[in-house]
Amino acid sequence: MTPLILLTGIVLLGASVQWLTGMGFALVAVPALILLLGPAEGVSLANCAAGAISVVGLAGGWRRVRPAAMVPLCAAAACTVPAGTWLTRQLPAPLLLLTMGGLVTAAVLLVMRGARVPVLRGRAGALTAGAVGGFMNSAAGVGGPPISLYALNAGWTVREFVPNAQFYGVVVNAFSVTANGVPGLSTAEWTAVAGAMAAGGLIGRATGDRLPEHHARRLVLLLALTGGITAVAKGLWTL
Repeated sequence: MTPLILLTGIVLLGASVQWLTGMGFALVAVPALILLLGPAEGVSLANCAAGAISVVGLAGGWRRVRPAAMVPLCAAAACTVPAGTWLTRQLPAPLLLLTMGGLVTAAVLLVMRGARVPVLRGRAGALTAGAVGGFMNSAAGVGGPPISLYALNAGWTVREFVPNAQFYGVVVNAFSVTANGVPGLSTAEWTAVAGAMAAGGLIGRATGDRLPEHHARRLVLLLALTGGITAVAKGLWTL
């Protein structure tokens, strides 16, 4: 029963922050999911859940998607998803924990610093961000930070970023689920995940009306940083 409660809590927290900020499920949930379910199952569940939330979120904002930017982003991601999947199948569990925790930690620190990277501008920047994001999404379940950095360097507002991030989440997670497969959860676990996602949506929407956006994003990044460091520590401990 305890693992089921933990799974429900992790998904609930991840879904809440995804609805609150437009992205963040994987950043918050992946480190905990890979500790609970193992690297392969944790990443594939994150791909499924984040993709499903993005589908629902995109329903109200698809008219604000920028095809000129998103086509190269998504095309580049499609090319690198298989490489990320291959990596997860080759490395032993401790090294996977180190790799995934390190990727999450590095990505969060870059986003927290608001890094300005000239290579992430224009069409070349879209291809670079998409390629890195696709690899990270299938390998570690975390494809959002490269897109956040691309949006930052492109000067997008939050209103512009959210629907495009959700569109990217739908596409890249569909590729990742195709490559990684669906996690082998029990009926009780799937039921708990579905219920936690629905409850997280309600909590995220209700909290979003009260919590300033910059505080919400800071909370998401701090939670993600904690999770990434914990995964690295777990990987080092089990080597």
